[in-house]
Amino acid sequence: MRDLKRLFQPKSIAVIGGGAWCTSVVEQCLKMGFRGDLWPVHPKKKAVADVATYCDLSALPGVPDAVFIGVNRNLTINMVRSLREMGAGGAVCFASGFREAQAEMGDGADLQAALLDAAGAMPILGPNCYGFINYLDGALLWPDQHGGRSVESGVAIVMQSSNMAINVTMQARGLPLAYVATAGNQAQTGLSEIGLALLRDSRVTTLGLHIEGIGDLTAFEALASEARRLGKRIVALKAGKSEQAQAAAVSHTASLAGSDAGARALLKRLGIAQVESLPAFLESLKLLHFAGPLGSNRLASMSCSGGEASLMADSAEGRGVCFPALSATQLKSLRETLGPMVALSNPLDYHTFIWNDAPRMAEVFAAMLEGEADIGCIIVDFPRADLCDPSAWDCVIEAGAIVMQRSQKPLALVATLPEAMSEDVARRAIAAGMIPMHGLDDALSAIEAASGSEAPESLPVLRPGAPVNPDVLSESQAKTALASHGLATPSALRANTPAEAAAACDQLTCPVVLKGTGVAHKTEAGLVALNLTTSEAVAKAAEDMRCDGFLVEEMTTGAVAELLVGVLRDPAHGFVLTLGAGGTLTEILSDTVSLLLPVTENDVVDALQSLRIAPVLNGYRGKAGCDLNKVAQAVLAVQDYVTAHAERLEEVEINPLICTETEAIAVDALIRIGEAS
Repeated sequence: MRDLKRLFQPKSIAVIGGGAWCTSVVEQCLKMGFRGDLWPVHPKKKAVADVATYCDLSALPGVPDAVFIGVNRNLTINMVRSLREMGAGGAVCFASGFREAQAEMGDGADLQAALLDAAGAMPILGPNCYGFINYLDGALLWPDQHGGRSVESGVAIVMQSSNMAINVTMQARGLPLAYVATAGNQAQTGLSEIGLALLRDSRVTTLGLHIEGIGDLTAFEALASEARRLGKRIVALKAGKSEQAQAAAVSHTASLAGSDAGARALLKRLGIAQVESLPAFLESLKLLHFAGPLGSNRLASMSCSGGEASLMADSAEGRGVCFPALSATQLKSLRETLGPMVALSNPLDYHTFIWNDAPRMAEVFAAMLEGEADIGCIIVDFPRADLCDPSAWDCVIEAGAIVMQRSQKPLALVATLPEAMSEDVARRAIAAGMIPMHGLDDALSAIEAASGSEAPESLPVLRPGAPVNPDVLSESQAKTALASHGLATPSALRANTPAEAAAACDQLTCPVVLKGTGVAHKTEAGLVALNLTTSEAVAKAAEDMRCDGFLVEEMTTGAVAELLVGVLRDPAHGFVLTLGAGGTLTEILSDTVSLLLPVTENDVVDALQSLRIAPVLNGYRGKAGCDLNKVAQAVLAVQDYVTAHAERLEEVEINPLICTETEAIAVDALIRIGEAS
């Protein structure tokens, strides 16, 4: 990857152009106290934002490290070429009208190719890019207002939306921003490459990514690997939650997976925390900045209201957080401080009678942190300062400061309503050693995101091809193909007529299953007859079916559970493996989990244990369970087939995979495969 250090940490900045956008770049650098050289470039203007200009690049007193190019798209290409030839460190291309505008302007792709040719090895951001803000060094290649302050360390945020990037700078939550960068249309330098450069700055503690599309999968994996090496976490806000797959999808897998499943599976695989909203994104970055990764998802909650304690407990329901029970030592300490009338629990309502007694409040907070929890949360909403006197709430910050002088565990000050903690209060909380958190739900999302151990290094994602003219194999063909890779399937014979089907029955062990061929969803079409024990029964069932042929197969009995095993090609993320409740329950239960190939046997077993039907798989209420290792081996057989045909494959589905105490047998299979492109 290109070295972006000169671009993002420049000692000199040139600004090409004299319009309002370029004027703003110069103004913002001056306002933030940029200590390097600032060189506006314009052929006619004598000054930009009261800084003397240079008539052209050749007149500059040196080679710029970073350049903001704020001229039209055709002139941008010329400027990029000149900058590359003079050895500049990199440039932000503000102009639009390149590939992102191909549909409207027609020549965008040609211009983008010319831009890339002009840049060569010199890094460029954009085009159609707002640039970036470096709050650590006061270097802003940023053509607009922003709401940030200078910091000595902080989080880096990379956005694929310039307007959202502006909004992020306006946060008043006490989140220290080290960098805010935008990616534009990523003609040359992508989201991952930008993130990698910022993450390598030792002053950056955590990286936040707003992702519309992953783009370069190899670069994204490299980013995650480097974050792991550096011991820094990444938080992602992924845009574009899918509609479920197209109505014309021929498999359950396609309708269940959707385009969002691959992104989620990829982020989880790489150890990147995913959140669902912009506020949760900011709160997660804040928590990771001040506390670092949490050892677990265990938390201790404290409030002076029973309503707030209940709200905390209810808000945590269904989330990946828990409230450990209080130990005997904690109970003793709390009882000594709070007396006999307070019910001791976690979450704790410590009552208002100790309010304004900071030392006693500190004793309560300290006792709650002494147990198994890895983070403490003090629930408190502050009065609005314009209409009320919030000074009576100072005791909470005072008590928290006392605790943090002797505790190594993080202590968060959580306002249930985001607006009930001003930026001034947030800054005072930080000065006291606490972490201000805005909004109860978003605080809990942040704890989820920061919890748990670091994800292990994973194998590279299996890359899909781009199949041409994909077609659906018959069930018989699909089973034969998968069986050649080790998947167990029932003994079966094909037949063209009811008489042939009856004859086939005589060659198999009854009971048998009769299936009509030529239709993807046979059950819905009435093309499946189960538990047939005679050739006469097979003939009669066949005569009642309207289809182009039949498949007669030995019926698998002794089922503990039926599972769906599906693999879907996701061009952006790889091959998405979906495991879940199968058979006729697939859509009803929607009990599925998605992973990316390749997977290991342990990955499969862990995924199965996360399903709601896991108790059935393990043996429910004294009933026998299935052999999960055999199930995993069946999944790995499917993976082996996918790996061998990755360039041509669209999807594979086994539904159901019948799981008995000793076997895992694919009784229905679908493969959609084409030609390699």
